[in-house]
Amino acid sequence: MSKAARGFTLIELVVVIVILGILAAFAVPKFMGLEKQARVASLNALQGSVKSASHLAHSVWLAQGGSGDVVVDGQNVVMTNGYPNLATVNLTLDMSGFTYAPATGTFQKDGAPDPATCSFTYAAAAANASPVISAINQAGC
Repeated sequence: MSKAARGFTLIELVVVIVILGILAAFAVPKFMGLEKQARVASLNALQGSVKSASHLAHSVWLAQGGSGDVVVDGQNVVMTNGYPNLATVNLTLDMSGFTYAPATGTFQKDGAPDPATCSFTYAAAAANASPVISAINQAGC
């Protein structure tokens, strides 16, 4: 047989497999730790969405004369001091992947190891003030 028609030797194949194994051993751990970062990023996104949605609802409320409630996607959003209250703030946006507790105003990330500590809270607006949205608690993400 001519030299051009030969395949790989067993040694060459083993060396390639070892090299791929070493590369995988270093690459896999870098990708394994991304779950927490992904959950924190999605919480950041929801937090920004809640801020935007509450301010948009406030804008609609002002455009309607500064009284009454606001209708968002066919749902009645009850306004307190011009901003959505705790019971209806979740109606201002799509929250797939999150759970909302209206009694406390807490948004939690579904699927987190400890959802109670992978969260942030929305506090209804006080008179002449905007609602307060807490910093993200990412301990349980």
